[in-house]
Amino acid sequence: MLSADPYLSVKALTKYIKKKFDADPHLRDVYVKGELSNVKIHTSGHIYFTLKDNSARLAAVMFSANAKSVKFKPESGMTVLIRGDVNVYEASGQYQLYAQSMQADGIGDYYLAFEQLKEKLAKEGLFSAAHKKPFPRFPKRIAVVTAPTGAAVRDIVTTLNRRYPLAKVVIFPTLVQGAQATQSIVQSIQAAGKSDFDVMIVGRGGGSIEDLWAFNEEAVARAIYQSHIPIISAVGHETDTTISDFVADLRAPTPTAAAELAVPSKAELIDRLLGYRSAMYRMTSNMITKDQTALNRLTNSMPFAYPDRLYRPFIERIERATDSLQREAGQLINRTKERHAYLHGQLANRAPVHRIKQSALDISQLERRLDHLLTAQLRSNQQQFSAAMRTLDALSPLKIMDRGYSISYKEGQVVKSIKQVEAGDELTVSLQDGTLKALVTERNLMNEGDKENG
Repeated sequence: MLSADPYLSVKALTKYIKKKFDADPHLRDVYVKGELSNVKIHTSGHIYFTLKDNSARLAAVMFSANAKSVKFKPESGMTVLIRGDVNVYEASGQYQLYAQSMQADGIGDYYLAFEQLKEKLAKEGLFSAAHKKPFPRFPKRIAVVTAPTGAAVRDIVTTLNRRYPLAKVVIFPTLVQGAQATQSIVQSIQAAGKSDFDVMIVGRGGGSIEDLWAFNEEAVARAIYQSHIPIISAVGHETDTTISDFVADLRAPTPTAAAELAVPSKAELIDRLLGYRSAMYRMTSNMITKDQTALNRLTNSMPFAYPDRLYRPFIERIERATDSLQREAGQLINRTKERHAYLHGQLANRAPVHRIKQSALDISQLERRLDHLLTAQLRSNQQQFSAAMRTLDALSPLKIMDRGYSISYKEGQVVKSIKQVEAGDELTVSLQDGTLKALVTERNLMNEGDKENG
């Protein structure tokens, strides 16, 4: 006979442990003081949170029936007083505190510092949406400021390579926890800002508020604000909120979500392209079908079914137009020829050659008239000259000298009177065939009677 199986199932063991918790009277009504962390208020009204102190953490939940009695909004960092019971949540095998009442007991140091810095930077405008830089749709280079090891960097790199392998990812190894974390984060942000990155992811994985505190430091906030590269803050889990989240250009709930926000999804892009292609094919097919239907309708319509009837009137119009065109063209040509002949005649009459010929005839006539006039004038002048020569010859002193007369000159002047000459004067006597030099030896004046007698 086989012995019973000594191994318990996980469910059975968990139930056994839960019964132990149920049977312990010290766990039925407990009073616990601690700091709230990872507070999440569900849409149903349930409040899930972690209660912690410097040494331990305790998962807790307050159902909506009890949460309605809480007069304030539970937030991470608050120190609270809780009354409830401790039991096991069988689904996860985790013990947790089931809170029945909650009272505020002041605010933790970290939370107070967080609120003070948040208020200060908000007044300076570091959280203003006007300063948020836009992100490129298809980044080429992505800087990741985080610890070089751990789940956060693996999730970011894996997600980036999976979603958009075209982008080059550069890791800036950074301390994200501890005393030197603030300076290391600032230096990494500044170092990344000296290169041509399109997007920068700054963050780390989850942890306590102490673990995440470097991202609540003012120096880190100002380094993020001064960066010319758009920054995605990815600090902790979805319920964790830091000052870096407010200053950054975009806040991601987790490092993986930051990678998803930084780049487009390769699969989504392919699906979108395939969708565009399908839509284009579908639209083209619909257009072709629609146009084919319209073409078939037109082909089967009356004009296209009998095409000769469609163009027959146009043939008749073309023939009439051709006849009219030929007739008008003939008339135009005739008018043009007549006009050309008229203009040719006018041009011939006014042509330089014709005018030159006419001028040559006119010149010939004028030359003949000039010759005639010159001849007549010359003849008249010759006749007048001959008559004048005869008269001059008849009146010439030489003719008189032919009859024995002479002319006397005194110092080149003709001697007309004896009174012009004195005895001893030398005279030049001009005869018909020469001249004589004569000396006056005596001058005899004639009386009036002698003049009358000759």
